[in-house]
Amino acid sequence: MTASLTPAERSAELSNRLRRVHTRITSATAGGAAPTLIVVTKYFPASDVDLLAGLGVTDVGENKDQEAAAKALSVQAQDLNWHFIGQLQSNKAKSVVRYAAAVHSVDRLSLVTALGKAMAAEQSRRAQAGEQPRADLDVFLQVDLREQAAAGGSSGAGAGTGAGRGGALPRELPELAEAAAATPGLRLAGVMAVAPLGADAREAFARLAALSGELQRDHPGADAISAGMSGDLEAALENGATHLRIGSDILGPRPPVR
Repeated sequence: MTASLTPAERSAELSNRLRRVHTRITSATAGGAAPTLIVVTKYFPASDVDLLAGLGVTDVGENKDQEAAAKALSVQAQDLNWHFIGQLQSNKAKSVVRYAAAVHSVDRLSLVTALGKAMAAEQSRRAQAGEQPRADLDVFLQVDLREQAAAGGSSGAGAGTGAGRGGALPRELPELAEAAAATPGLRLAGVMAVAPLGADAREAFARLAALSGELQRDHPGADAISAGMSGDLEAALENGATHLRIGSDILGPRPPVR
């Protein structure tokens, strides 16, 4: 919560910001199907997440496992869907499956394997504890939309060694999709991408939509497209985005990282 605001004042601020974003979405979809709005709460306190839940938000996104795991345990709202949207190290998979309904950044085979093993371990843990089994984990295949990736060059992300935003090469998607679809505990949901810096977002998301269409020929149920942030949500919706990841336009400027 913003330090200078009371909880009631912060709730009112969030409500106003949410209303403006929903207005943009309604305008961009022309009354069509509403996308899933994922509010990205990284670096903001658990108190903000609880306020958002009170305003009707059902889906929140986090980029770092350490912060997300602690926040998921501390929030009072119990019916939230947590989306992991940042680059994920394979050794964090066991932690992520404890709280996340979806991972939007699957960009290499080793991560598919790690998530599958983590899901098996989590289901076993729950069974031994007498808890209900968890639902399958939704996985989105993250695509590198930069020009060199489209041309078939190496981004480094497919091997998990690339810096920056990550993402698999377009030509790597069929193999990744087959692996995810064949892994028990995982549900292949669709594709995800971030518009490259300095690129035309509409052109980038049009390429993503085309890749989504190719994916659905072999995996008809994998029809979700996770695309669009505060600055380019309209471009994403024009190209079929089903999931938006919005942070600053709802929560305001990111607080200083301590």
